[in-house]
Amino acid sequence: MGKSLVLAEKPSVAKELAKVLGCRQNGQGFISGDRYIVTWALGHLVTLADPESYSQTYKTWNLESLPMLPKKMQLVVIKETSKQYHTVQSLIRRADVSEIIIATDSGREGELVARWILVKAGCTKPMKRLWISSQTDKAVRDGFANLRPAGEYYNLFLSAVSRAEADWLVGLNVTRALTCKHNASLSAGRVQTPTLAMIVAREQEIRQFVPKEYYTVRAKFGGFSALWMDGRLQSRLFDRAAAEAVLQNIRGKQAVVSEIKKQYKHQAPPAAYDLTELQRDANRKYAYSAKQTLSLMQSLYERHKLLTYPRTDSRYITDDIVPTLPDRLSGIAVGPYKEMALVIRKNRPLSTRYLVDNSRVSDHHAIIPTEEPANLSYLTPEERNIYDLVVRRFLAVLSPAFEYEETKLTVLIGKEKFYAKGKMVKALGWKQAYGQSLTDDEDDDPEMREQTLPQIQQGDRMNLKSCDIETGKTKPPARYNEATLLTAMENPNDTGMDSGIRDILKSTSGLGTPATRADIIEKLFDSFYVERSGKEIVPTSKGIQLINIVPADLKSAALTGKWEQELALISKGSAKSDKFIEQMRGYTAKLVSAVIASDAAYVHDNITRQKCPDCDKFLLEVKGKKGLMRICPDRECGYRESISVQTNARCPNCHKKLEMRGEGDKRMFVCVCGHRERHADFEKRRAETGANKHDVRKYMESQNRQQTNIGQSALAAQLAKWKENNSG
Repeated sequence: MGKSLVLAEKPSVAKELAKVLGCRQNGQGFISGDRYIVTWALGHLVTLADPESYSQTYKTWNLESLPMLPKKMQLVVIKETSKQYHTVQSLIRRADVSEIIIATDSGREGELVARWILVKAGCTKPMKRLWISSQTDKAVRDGFANLRPAGEYYNLFLSAVSRAEADWLVGLNVTRALTCKHNASLSAGRVQTPTLAMIVAREQEIRQFVPKEYYTVRAKFGGFSALWMDGRLQSRLFDRAAAEAVLQNIRGKQAVVSEIKKQYKHQAPPAAYDLTELQRDANRKYAYSAKQTLSLMQSLYERHKLLTYPRTDSRYITDDIVPTLPDRLSGIAVGPYKEMALVIRKNRPLSTRYLVDNSRVSDHHAIIPTEEPANLSYLTPEERNIYDLVVRRFLAVLSPAFEYEETKLTVLIGKEKFYAKGKMVKALGWKQAYGQSLTDDEDDDPEMREQTLPQIQQGDRMNLKSCDIETGKTKPPARYNEATLLTAMENPNDTGMDSGIRDILKSTSGLGTPATRADIIEKLFDSFYVERSGKEIVPTSKGIQLINIVPADLKSAALTGKWEQELALISKGSAKSDKFIEQMRGYTAKLVSAVIASDAAYVHDNITRQKCPDCDKFLLEVKGKKGLMRICPDRECGYRESISVQTNARCPNCHKKLEMRGEGDKRMFVCVCGHRERHADFEKRRAETGANKHDVRKYMESQNRQQTNIGQSALAAQLAKWKENNSG
């Protein structure tokens, strides 16, 4: 009997699989045992060929060579990881290997990683599929005991190929068309561009917004206050004279409690985490970027085996997971979670009404803890924070509802009505997981404050202490931060979007996938289309101009909705991938023609008077993720230099974070308060005070890494971006 070759997505996963399968003999790029050989990819080892592979014509970027529409898309081995590809290829062709077990990530992109390698290697041997949601030893053993025929996932592979080829056709062609037409480094794609369009649209709303002054009237009694409202229960008045009239109407009048309403309410726990919701909360609470959260989750999943598969869009689990819940509760019964975990574990049966829903689970269930016993001391502070979020949510969703009594009070002063409301907690329920006694929900009316009300009876006369007019101003919509942008990507709502397309986007997780949204946001920063202002995301002039010149179709999330509708049908075998790609070829030609025919203009409005040392063009000044830099506008030059880098080092005078400016021996720390200090002097002072120089060293290394990019070809960088473009 021959051996089974197991193909994992990463070396770390392969190592864990090998341990469970009893493979202990290390080879060059694989681990072997009596029955199994475990090898790995390094993410993608094979990808779609660059345009230059199809024709000499495509080596030069010009409008005349567009659109690029190869008759058949070719696969190439990625040069940087070709050694590992050839190792995998030789293992596939070994005479003693009788079958292949695909053990890459259980999802559309994971299927693509493995199948492209197998196709490129010319594999004709039988294949099986490992499909698991956690990396614990038990999950791996159970998965290998229940391997599925690989053919069951072939349509999922066709769906992934269709998505990749369509992104290549549309993305590379429109990017070249925009870049050549406007002589600027511009890029576009079906996920990146509508995401940027949402940010730009929000910025336009903010710039056009005209604040209006409004007035509210608040009466204060002994121990609580009440807000005046009109007959439509509106508290804001936009005419001060009207607010003054309210004060006039109550002057000298007796305040009487005219109505008391008490209502029992309960609030169900929030659903368990999917990746997007976890990224949102991590950004709100810890200011982690979406990409950082995904990286931490991947470590907790692969390395520590404490959490289940991260790239999920489901917030529920299926019935078959329920028997494992007691063991999962035992695994998290440590530290601050121990008491609550053990109390919940004692309940029989467990309260799973808020967690289990087979109909709302797709490829993977919600992110929950595994059965692996947790040792919190092994986690970094950042990993600990993400683990804490998931565990507390898991405990919450297995707990009863939060119960409280809401009291609404109406106080009549003359003919004017004032309203107040309060809350009395009856049972904390799931809020025990968070140590909260009151809800964090925002009131519908922000002026209607939640408060503790005294014991009052209907008909009681109240002693009015004071009544004042409070002034406020209407606010524009808030700029996106990473948390709210993730929400918008998950639930895009283009004006005029067909309701059917909106439903499709809702059912297919919106723009991008939980696994790819983080990279899309990072690409917007890397391309200088957006920049950070504190936690807010602000579009740059480059980003705003791009949205003004890009074809209208690409700005709408509807395009992704239509694609995902087709891709879902392909994955189910209900539609043909060949037909979809043919449609994409025609659509690409249409988009390129639109760019070429457009009379829209692009202007570099951030140009400096400093010339590029390589090509003598004037450099552009841009704000990168870590500070200011100058870059060459010529896509084939790619020169860039750092102007200033935000560091974690603190000013000795005002203790604000210092900027590092200059390069080499001329590097200098600068503070907004005016403090300036040479880098050498700074290090000397830190050494004399015995302070830790880790922060400085970290940012110096970061700056040095940036400098290695100087002189790189922007053309190569542009193509590299599209290697992993806008996966959806």
